[in-house]
Amino acid sequence: MKPFKRRALLAGVLLLPLLTVALAAGPWHAARQNTYGWQFMTPDERVEHQRLMRSFATYQECKAYQTKRHAELSERARAVGVVLEASPESGCDKLRARGRLQ
Repeated sequence: MKPFKRRALLAGVLLLPLLTVALAAGPWHAARQNTYGWQFMTPDERVEHQRLMRSFATYQECKAYQTKRHAELSERARAVGVVLEASPESGCDKLRARGRLQ
């Protein structure tokens, strides 16, 4: 392998962990593993939910929306015989921890 290619490969390998950390600290996004009732939302509702979660300025606004949304999704789940379990940490808590909510 030529020296330049070897150095480029080494640089890429060394920078990969930094990229992983940077991406993990990126903006919050709604996903199956972090969104209560994901399976009971339409694709359009998921996009709107993510947009709304990013739009809140205060923790109180976020929690008010989240409480209402969880009740709606719980009702949808109950209608088909499913009980949704609460997540140990909410999206509002994560956004506040990142300094996105006051």
